[in-house]
Amino acid sequence: MEGVTIVLPSLDPDEKLNMVVQGLLAEGFHDIVIVNDGSDADHLAPFEEAAKHPEVTVLTHEVNKGKGRALKTAFSYILERGKTCLGVVTVDGDNQHKAKDIKACAEKMVLTGDVVFGCRNFDLPNVPKHNRMGNKITSIVLRLFCGIKLSDTQTGLRAIPFRHLEMMTKVRGERFEYETEMILALKRERIAFQEEVIETVYIEENKSTHFHVVRDSVRIYGIILAFVVSSGISCIVDYLIFTALVFLLEGRLTRWSKLLLAVFPARAVSSALNYTLNRKAVFRSDAPMKQTLIRYYTLCVLQTSASYGLVFLLSTICDAGSALEVWLKVIVDIFLFLISFRIQQRWVFR
Repeated sequence: MEGVTIVLPSLDPDEKLNMVVQGLLAEGFHDIVIVNDGSDADHLAPFEEAAKHPEVTVLTHEVNKGKGRALKTAFSYILERGKTCLGVVTVDGDNQHKAKDIKACAEKMVLTGDVVFGCRNFDLPNVPKHNRMGNKITSIVLRLFCGIKLSDTQTGLRAIPFRHLEMMTKVRGERFEYETEMILALKRERIAFQEEVIETVYIEENKSTHFHVVRDSVRIYGIILAFVVSSGISCIVDYLIFTALVFLLEGRLTRWSKLLLAVFPARAVSSALNYTLNRKAVFRSDAPMKQTLIRYYTLCVLQTSASYGLVFLLSTICDAGSALEVWLKVIVDIFLFLISFRIQQRWVFR
């Protein structure tokens, strides 16, 4: 394990921290960087015990800054140190990552040059229900919205080649959301990653975790929630205008012309609002405005045309009146919403 550095962020640890250290030393790791992320006075003894080993360096945050910031602190220290390093392996300090699995991930990283995720099996009976549900939801969301296939999105066991460390220090996020942002960054930068199956261990139903379900889930799903809010606001504007025009033009025009004069003006107004929100608040794109405008409105025209065509087709089949036409548009646009997110993320605001 020469050339591989262990990175271990920790907050208010107990005796399990040094069980992890002992296991790592036994497996041949000679460089361990622990980050004390603002632990209180009652929990400093494990850090002092770990620091007695010459292979261990303890970095300290005076106040709690979050797991993401602790990882970045360690990455920055390793980059500045200038010591020869093949890569790092991030590890949790609660002894739920076995040393043999940590070594397996490190070896695969060195052999392949890829980022390696240590992935657990969430279908085992010893996995707490909330952990199983949380991981499955996040896996589905990342695959559906971001095209990322990863069986364990919440694993803290990650082996990262040295050449990617500087990029990792610039990834958004200070707390648990950083680990999800890291996955998104790998996709964005087209960095290859692999999975390594590891033992699934939960001690006391994971009571030692510092993960806060509501607060940290909001952070983790931040970009998707922002897109939903942006789309929701634009959607309200779109449907208010669409509904008003549909009922205003009822009986005055043929179905196709009525829908045409309702769909496109409504989308023209809502799309301008949606573009602004998505560019500045959701994807935070720094791509040239001219480029994103052309791409966005290319997508917008195609999406609006698809919306019009599908609503017209379905309303004709159902022989729908104005009220049903409004509901058909809701169904159609939910379907198009999912497609639009992926296209905007990967092409428009890439």
